[in-house]
Amino acid sequence: MPSKGEPMHSKGFMLFSGTSNRGLATKIAGELGMNLGKVRIDRFKSGEIYVHYEESVRNADVYLVQSLSQPVNDHLMETLFMVDAARRASARSVTVVLPYFCYARQEKKDAPREPISAKVVADLLHTVGVDRVITLDLHAPAIQGFFHIPVDHLTALDQITEYLTQQAIHNPVVVSPDAGRVKMAEKLASYLDTPFAIMMKRRPVHNEASVTHIIGEVAGRTPIIIEDIIDTGGTIVSVIERLQEKGAHKAWVCATHAVLSGEALKKLNHPGIREVLITDSIPLSLATSLENVRVISIAPLLSKAIRLIQEGGSISTLFRAGM
Repeated sequence: MPSKGEPMHSKGFMLFSGTSNRGLATKIAGELGMNLGKVRIDRFKSGEIYVHYEESVRNADVYLVQSLSQPVNDHLMETLFMVDAARRASARSVTVVLPYFCYARQEKKDAPREPISAKVVADLLHTVGVDRVITLDLHAPAIQGFFHIPVDHLTALDQITEYLTQQAIHNPVVVSPDAGRVKMAEKLASYLDTPFAIMMKRRPVHNEASVTHIIGEVAGRTPIIIEDIIDTGGTIVSVIERLQEKGAHKAWVCATHAVLSGEALKKLNHPGIREVLITDSIPLSLATSLENVRVISIAPLLSKAIRLIQEGGSISTLFRAGM
């Protein structure tokens, strides 16, 4: 397999970007030693989306990079139209690279008469003609089972671990903010050779959470909170304040996807936060204005995954044993 920076053979392989995260797509193209393909994406005054490939994709393996972030439904529809256009232009295969997968927190029914929205998104992608999906740190890994096509579920945990090990954090403890992050927290704690704690919480309404109790010792320790998504920031703040009540030091907050809805940026400027570590799975122009925010690029990870898929390698080689 070519090493980093060595150009991939462009014949039969093309990389395109939607409008949601062109900066990340450009970085991926750079890692692969190639240019992004030319595609025109417009919005009519009516709000409808127009897609036109400005070069031939006939018999090409087409990769489409698109984060399904805000505005979620626009970016989802744009992706579907890009896939359909590539299919109708006789592309050999279409792989969608979705660094952030929308509706992932609606992966099950919590009440009667609710949809399973993540399954609907999976069905749409399959129906329109997607051959393969590459995605990153799904809120619920079981979403892979919603697809009838191959799904390569990557994780930024190794990149997060590498950064944290360079920081010489004093007396750390990895903290799972809820029961759903326990497995990820346990892995991070194992990689850092440190104990971990679990926060138990309840959600009275959407986008609100309150911590009920803590399992594990945090007094006198530096918490490393590991999340998949930071949305409104409310959960993070409530976790940090509860940790401080228990005698913990300033916390490090780590998350793959920085959705940052509402007043999230203001909340992340909390005095109890030492640093916020996030990836560029979603565009972060506003987040980088905060002094305590650090961004890790996932472009090298995604480009390596694309290389392996295109050249017949094993995705498992990208991760530590047991991932």
